[in-house]
Amino acid sequence: MAFSLPGIILGLSLHEFCHAWAAYKLGDHTARDMGRLSLNPLRHIDPIGFLFIIVAGFGWARPVQFNPGNLRNYRRDKAIIAASGPISNFLLALVFIFIIKGYLALYLRFILSENWEFLAVLDLPFFDVLFRIILQTAIINLGLFIFNLIPIPPLDGSHILFSGLSLKPETEYRIMRIGMPLLFIIIIIQNWTQLNILPIGRIVRSILGFFIPQFKM
Repeated sequence: MAFSLPGIILGLSLHEFCHAWAAYKLGDHTARDMGRLSLNPLRHIDPIGFLFIIVAGFGWARPVQFNPGNLRNYRRDKAIIAASGPISNFLLALVFIFIIKGYLALYLRFILSENWEFLAVLDLPFFDVLFRIILQTAIINLGLFIFNLIPIPPLDGSHILFSGLSLKPETEYRIMRIGMPLLFIIIIIQNWTQLNILPIGRIVRSILGFFIPQFKM
């Protein structure tokens, strides 16, 4: 968890900031006026949701609000706002994946050249801790990307899905009401049993292995 916290805080903050930024660019200033157009984690972290992350391994940040009346094309813009969060996590994960690739390439180069002096520097505890944090940040943000695209309310994937459907507002509201309890039940069952209902870890390992063959599992 100590290695994961920087990636969790960074990933959640960027995720919510991008929701706010997308809404602002599409003509709604609600999130900006609420102070959400910021990368400051204190603007985005929900204390209860963050506590759940520490204790249960899953949680949430403060949702970004927007006024549908300020959007030019409600369904399209709603989908864009929803998609901006997961996409930001994927792009952040890619940044850290390429940092890892660069580090491993450098390490291999020093081994092949038998440059033991520089290898000794890279083997210092500081670099080991830094590498673990970078790796966990990549893994966590890939997980956030995949998890938030699941089409179960209140996750971003559900808003993207609903934007492409012609549901009546009352129907969408009913689905949203049962979404959170359903999501909690699925996560609790998965955490307490061997059932792989949401194979997020497997997908994360596949993506990581695609970019970094050394991590194929």
